[in-house]
Amino acid sequence: MAEGTVNEGRVSHRGFASMNAERQRQIASMGGKAVPDEKRSFSQNRRLAAEAGRKGGQSVPGAKRSFSQNRELAATAGRKGGQSVPDEKRSFSQHPELAAEAGRKGGQASHGGGARPS
Repeated sequence: MAEGTVNEGRVSHRGFASMNAERQRQIASMGGKAVPDEKRSFSQNRRLAAEAGRKGGQSVPGAKRSFSQNRELAATAGRKGGQSVPDEKRSFSQHPELAAEAGRKGGQASHGGGARPS
């Protein structure tokens, strides 16, 4: 067996993965420190970060964008995510008035922020 491989229960003692967590953190932090603040464009420019995110999403073929192509799949995933939260942490299900208030605020934000006509 060649040294440095993981086969039949034998573990390598070489490379990044074999280092303890503290040493891994030290090495990883060096990468971030190597870039000067003025070059960290996403932290300096939110518009640029948003644009990059959109480009990243657009690079995924439409057929692979399952939630945008399949609303039922998105709804099912949302329900599963909600069910993973314990009842006592589901504030909207425990407090319908809080859910209604959040809905009103969301509607106002998406429709120009004006008050609803009476």
